[in-house]
Order: sequence, then structure tokens, then C-alpha cells
Amino acid sequence: MYTLSDYRRMVADRIRTDAYAEALRQVVRPGHVVVDIGTGTGIFALLACRWGARRVYAIEPDSIVDLARELAVANGFADRIEFIQDLSTRVVLPEQGDVVVSDLRGVLPLSGHHISSIIDARQRFLAVGGILVPLRDTIWAAPVDAPDLYRLLIAPWDASWHGLEVEPARRRATNTWSKVRIAAEELLAPPQRWACLDYPSVEQRDVEGQMVWTVARSGALHGLCVWFETVLVEGVGFSTAPDHPELIYGNGFFPLASPTPVDAGDTITVSLQARLVGGDYLWRWETQVAEGQRLKATASQSTFFGSPPPAPDLRKHQAAHIPVLGEDGEIDRFILSRMDGEVSLIEIARLTAERFPERFPRWQDVMPRVGALSSRYSR
Repeated sequence: MYTLSDYRRMVADRIRTDAYAEALRQVVRPGHVVVDIGTGTGIFALLACRWGARRVYAIEPDSIVDLARELAVANGFADRIEFIQDLSTRVVLPEQGDVVVSDLRGVLPLSGHHISSIIDARQRFLAVGGILVPLRDTIWAAPVDAPDLYRLLIAPWDASWHGLEVEPARRRATNTWSKVRIAAEELLAPPQRWACLDYPSVEQRDVEGQMVWTVARSGALHGLCVWFETVLVEGVGFSTAPDHPELIYGNGFFPLASPTPVDAGDTITVSLQARLVGGDYLWRWETQVAEGQRLKATASQSTFFGSPPPAPDLRKHQAAHIPVLGEDGEIDRFILSRMDGEVSLIEIARLTAERFPERFPRWQDVMPRVGALSSRYSR
């Protein structure tokens, strides 16, 4: 969940915000219906109204939507914007939109359920002939010589602390990618395109591909820098590349297991894979460094080893697993079953406390849980 400071930084990123403003100016016409997914503070929704939108459906699961409502009132657009506090994939709209706008990315476009949300919005919210903003994202990568960054992220686990063994921490650190800022001069070779996400047609949530570089200068390979460039509408976009001004997204840094010296003319081959598992992406990167036919180094890394899920969680995700609700599940089911439009929240809390007295000696003890479920699921 983002804080107000996070939203402030998003709005203050003028390259991002101005590009979205220009894209909306170009595609929103008087009388249009606009759907804003992940509206946050509602800035895109307000801009859509400024450019003439008849109706804007602004969807946001977090409580920041209350601030968005206030901003709509302050700007005189409250009568044209309907704010919906929910996940877009659970929302049903009374009409389709001429424009669907969103920025659900993280550091990279492959973040959480971003792609799934775009596919769902395209299929259910977008009218025939409608426009998606952004139009497409292209993901790029390059090998980097970044000793200071590697030292910051990995070196603390390279030596023992007061005689303590910390190798397991180093293993996790080298299997974890980070948001960083890479300088253009740290690139060891020109970037390669890894993937292009064309939102009007994308169907796959998972992405994989291989890239091969010829090293342009001698140095040390410390990892892989990954970034994206976007086309919001044709002719309008921005890039998070190291040789562009820094944006709020940053760059992704995938460290090598151990730094490897390289010389001009060496070949670096990386197979990069991102697979959506549950609510986030599992990344895998396999690296080979070669001098002609001689292999200098190999590494196989994955975020699975950086933050492995507990074994019981893995079992529960297996297709053959037969689930049975635990006590917390039974409590939530009991509460939700009473939300039938006839029973007040306080009465649901009293009934729940009577049903589960060992967990909730007083009805007041369960009231926050009842309220949270009501906020999430009730109409």
C-alpha cells in the first residue's frame, strides 16, 4: 500500500505526470467515458475531466481514494467522476469506456497483477475502437560494471560478523533483485530488448527470453540492469533508461552470484524469465560469460532462493492439494455469510463472538475484523 508521500513523489515526477497529461489531452474528447484503473489521488481522472470527459470511473482499492474525492470536489469535477474503492477485476461498470488509463507498474511493468488487470480491463471495460493508455511497454537490459552498488547490496554478507557464519544471507542477497539507479557509464555493452508488452493484444502474463552481448570494454560484470520505455500514445512516452533523467520507477538490478572480470570482445549470455506465481513474479536469470569458446563463468539464480516460501505454502499451491479451511477461514466465512443485507455490523460482531468465544471474549474484539471484511466485500 502506498503512503501519501509515495503519491507525492509520483505526482512530482514531472516527466511521468506531464507525459500522461499530454497523452490524455490527445485521446480524450468531449463526451468520452474514461476508466482510470488504480486512480490513487485521482490526478488522471481530473485531467480526463479537464479534457472534456463526460464520465470518469476512477477505481482504486486503497483508502487514498478519499483524498481523490476531495480533490474532485475542489476542482469542480465531483459530478463527473464516480470513485469506486475496489480492485478493478472485481468491478462491474454500467458502460464501457472510450479510454482506459492506468499506471500499475512497479520498477518494471511485470509487477503483481498489472498484466492481468490490463487484460481484464481491455476485455470488459474498453469499448470497441477504444484506446488503452499506455499503448505498450518495451523492456530492455544490459550487463553492468557497478562495484559500488554490488558492495552496498552484497558485500556486507561477504565476511563473518564477530566470527558468525553469514553465507545463507549472502545466498539470499544474490538471488534478490533491487530497485536502484544505474549510471549510463556503468553499462558494459549496448542494451538489448528483452520483451515488448503490446497492451491491445497481450495475453501472456509470463515473459522469458535470451539476450547476448559482446562486451564493449574491460571491467567486471556485477549484474544485469533492466528498465522499460513506454509509449502512452503514439508520439508520447518516456524511458527509465540509465542514460535518461531519473524517474520514480528507478532501474532493476539483478546481481551476479560473484563478480566476474570481463574483457572487450567477451560474450555475455543471459536467459531471463519472469513467471507470475500467486500475487507476484518469480524471476530467474541464468548467466554465462565466455572468451571465445572458453567458458569463464556461469551462474543460475532465482528470486525463489532469495525469499523462498515456506514449505506448507508451496504444498497449498499444488494443483492436487485439497484445501480445508482453518479457524481463521471459518471465522471469515461465518462473518461473510451474515452479510445478507438484513443484519447490522454490530449484530454480526455479537453473533461471531458467540460462535467463537475462545477467540473473541467480547463482541468488540471482533468488530475491527467485521468492519474490514465489510469494507472489502460489501456493496
